[in-house]
Amino acid sequence: MTEPNNPNAGQADASRDKVTHFGYQQVPWREKQQKVAGVFRSVAARYDVMNDLISMGSHRVLKRMTIELAGVRPGQRVLDLAGGTGDLAIKFSRLVGDTGEVVLADINDAMLAVGRDRLIDAGCGHNTRVAQVNGECLPFADNSFDCVTIAFGLRNITDKDAALRSMLRVLKPGGRLLVLEFSKPVNPLLGKAYDTYSFAVWPRLGKLVVNDSESYQYLAESIRMHPDQDTLKAMMDEAGYGRTEYFNMIGGIVALHRGFKL
Repeated sequence: MTEPNNPNAGQADASRDKVTHFGYQQVPWREKQQKVAGVFRSVAARYDVMNDLISMGSHRVLKRMTIELAGVRPGQRVLDLAGGTGDLAIKFSRLVGDTGEVVLADINDAMLAVGRDRLIDAGCGHNTRVAQVNGECLPFADNSFDCVTIAFGLRNITDKDAALRSMLRVLKPGGRLLVLEFSKPVNPLLGKAYDTYSFAVWPRLGKLVVNDSESYQYLAESIRMHPDQDTLKAMMDEAGYGRTEYFNMIGGIVALHRGFKL
């Protein structure tokens, strides 16, 4: 069952004159959502295949570590935000059991369609639902989730501060947020090698596999525009999370941030 929502609701009129980044481009604040939506509609059907190729399978290990650190138990409610094709939602569904619930949420309808089908195929339809939402203004009640996760999605949100506050609002006291996202390599040599690989290889793979090199050029650029580990931790602190911490993975190419609602 899909929960209706207006993805553009609640944005302030002041945003009309603001600009933000779309990869390395500067675009009007309100246009970024549509541009990001176009990227994911283009790649939705083969998103998982491309993830395996560009990460050489490592994204599965990273998501497994996220699940372990989430500490989800039977009977809990989990929001998998920007959950796309449902990798995390399927695993959380099995952890929360018949008495729990998992909401697979994304702003992109094409990604959600793939995720919904995967949930059904995996036998997870009994304790999951699908919701098209804007992460900046979540349409859920206060204090309604034990855990919120967002994997490789925060960098695509225009107003990250608003999204962090919205996620905190829907968490129950004691609940936790986990943000799995590309970050800054801690070793400069690793960073240079990673730059060469992502800018040279990803667009070519995108052209070959999904006939779309531009979306994977955007992916490489958007990673470099995303806040680094310490900056994102500070943003979570400012939003009101407690006991914030992060764990570098693959030498900082990816980082997992965790914070609690105290």
